[in-house]
Amino acid sequence: MNHIIPALIAEKLQITERQAVNTITLLTDGATVPFISRYRKERTEGLDEVKISDISDEYKRLTELEKRKAVIVATIEEQGKMTGELRSKIDGTWTSVELEDIYLPYKPKRRTRAQVAREKGLEPLAKIVMSQRQPDPEAAAARFLTDDVPTVEEALAGARDIMAEWINENATARQIVRSVFEREAVITSRVVKGKEAEGDKYRDYFEISEPLRRISSHRLLAMRRGEAEGFLRVGISPDEEHALDRLYRFFVKADHDAAAQVGMAVTDSYKRLLRPSIETEFAASSKEKADKEAIRIFEENLRQLLLSPPLGQKRILSIDPGFRTGCKVVCLDEQGNLLHNETVYPHPPQNERTAAMRKLAHLVEQFNIQAIAVGNGTAGRETEQLAQSIRYDRKVQIFSVSESGASIYSASGIAREEFPAYDVTVRGAVSLGRRLMDPLAELVKIDPKSIGVGQYQHDVNQTALKNALDQTVEMCVNRVGVNVNTASKYLLTYVSGIGDVLAQNIVNYRAEHGLFPSRKALMKIPKMGAKSFEQSAGFLRIRDAENPLDNSAVHPESYGIVERMAGDLNCSVKDLLSDELLRKKLVLAHYVTETAGLPTLQDILAELGKPGRDPRETIKVFEFDPSVKTINDLREGMILPGIITNITKFGAFVDVGIKENGLVHISQMTGRFIHDPTEAVALHQHVTVKVLETDKARKRVSLSMII
Repeated sequence: MNHIIPALIAEKLQITERQAVNTITLLTDGATVPFISRYRKERTEGLDEVKISDISDEYKRLTELEKRKAVIVATIEEQGKMTGELRSKIDGTWTSVELEDIYLPYKPKRRTRAQVAREKGLEPLAKIVMSQRQPDPEAAAARFLTDDVPTVEEALAGARDIMAEWINENATARQIVRSVFEREAVITSRVVKGKEAEGDKYRDYFEISEPLRRISSHRLLAMRRGEAEGFLRVGISPDEEHALDRLYRFFVKADHDAAAQVGMAVTDSYKRLLRPSIETEFAASSKEKADKEAIRIFEENLRQLLLSPPLGQKRILSIDPGFRTGCKVVCLDEQGNLLHNETVYPHPPQNERTAAMRKLAHLVEQFNIQAIAVGNGTAGRETEQLAQSIRYDRKVQIFSVSESGASIYSASGIAREEFPAYDVTVRGAVSLGRRLMDPLAELVKIDPKSIGVGQYQHDVNQTALKNALDQTVEMCVNRVGVNVNTASKYLLTYVSGIGDVLAQNIVNYRAEHGLFPSRKALMKIPKMGAKSFEQSAGFLRIRDAENPLDNSAVHPESYGIVERMAGDLNCSVKDLLSDELLRKKLVLAHYVTETAGLPTLQDILAELGKPGRDPRETIKVFEFDPSVKTINDLREGMILPGIITNITKFGAFVDVGIKENGLVHISQMTGRFIHDPTEAVALHQHVTVKVLETDKARKRVSLSMII
């Protein structure tokens, strides 16, 4: 490891160099982010998952930069142009922009106007004019006339082409233009002529201009999407006169004809080479910045969705609603296994309402149903009201469940593998019921960007999005923990240290040999080596194991510590778990070792008080206003219950029981100023809103939480 890299990371992330070195060492040794943040707090001095991920990302960026440096050095050395000063510059550069500026003069390029001029022997003339020591450029040019360069003007034009390329490749010149872009660049968007009607959804961007540094991420991504679809022309540029003035002051050193030639070269270089190059750079960097913001919001939404309260292991009747095709009904046992499925037709055009009600009541009784899950899509509201109107033989809770991504799952290879004998409607209904039981366990089967809690997810960098969302899923899965005896292959895949192959091996071994009696038994699984066991064991739970610690977040490497604690108190480990008074007698300082300091011991003590407890909140039943079913039922000033379905940079979307989700703009969330909607709301939060305005033509509803 280059010793400079940890220092750079420490400075950027505001941590100590020791924290950076230790974290990088753990990562390069194969430790995962969840494992490091949970079980190696002494090594990282308490860094959380986010900071450890940042270290990982920054380390990858800097090591990639090192590889790029090596390529550049090799290329320049092949040209025989490497000097000690140039090598020092390259070695001391740790930003890709600066590195590429240094490399630009040596970068192999296609045949340019400057190259053509060099082939005509005009480079010495360009040097004479650029030096501005000889005031008469025409006299100098006359000495370079040939059959290929018959006139003075052609000679000077060629010299200007060479000078323009030098100016473009000058690192200071590029930084001058860059600084003007940073302060003054304006992004403009114009509708493509003749595309006004076809691109009407981008009407807000048909004629706009605003400072690039102030544009919000969602607006920039919308403009770029409109550009990609051929409806908008988007450009970025600063004040041209200001940029040229600064370049003139840097390059033009006199007031004579030679200096005027340099000034002409500066203008040409800026318009033809520098500005387009820096505009491309800023288009990419502004898009990257917007991507990061959109991905950050998507990550937070996904995290909240995955950590939504689970109902737990209950018998579920799940309904995937529909009008013409009917409502697909499935019954599931406590483990989510399919017991029964059929279709009822309570809505138009069949209108078999009474028969459907009788059937649902009978299924609740027959399969000992404890809760009903109703999809919130087409006919969802009507079906939920139908289910609520039935008299059952027991108390049955009824929940509206988001259908986002359910169709993606039901048509996926995962769904076909789980239910090869059933069609997509049955699979979709099963998925809805399982989402109610445990949102995390079910949603991991769906591509995160298809779950419906992001914005512009198809416009951002897809690799960055996938990496961020996969990491979010991994963090959530490991935060909750996984019951290794019931978890699906797809859930196990996200457990620290496991992955696809080992997850399949766990499922196969479980099917062949039965339930795992202990964590120790996991070592019998093919491919479960010492490293995989170390990384995964603390996140895998085994209920009813002989050792109660196997159903806790206490890592097996710390079992000896807990046993020492119990021995010192003359009690069993089970006694220690169940008796708070016993735990209060412990003096943690007595158990500090070289590898287990107070942070680890405090985590162990906290876990002993709640072994294996799910960190997610308890689910609550939500009910919409029964008088509101469509947008036509809304009136300005109405106060309604709602549920947050999506959060963006500019506000949050709220389901109030109609097909269209209403928008609470960030300015309507609270009476105080907030920078980010997540300061005031969370996904699936139950809220009370006021109707501000309805636009029935565009199917838009404006809401306020300030009541």
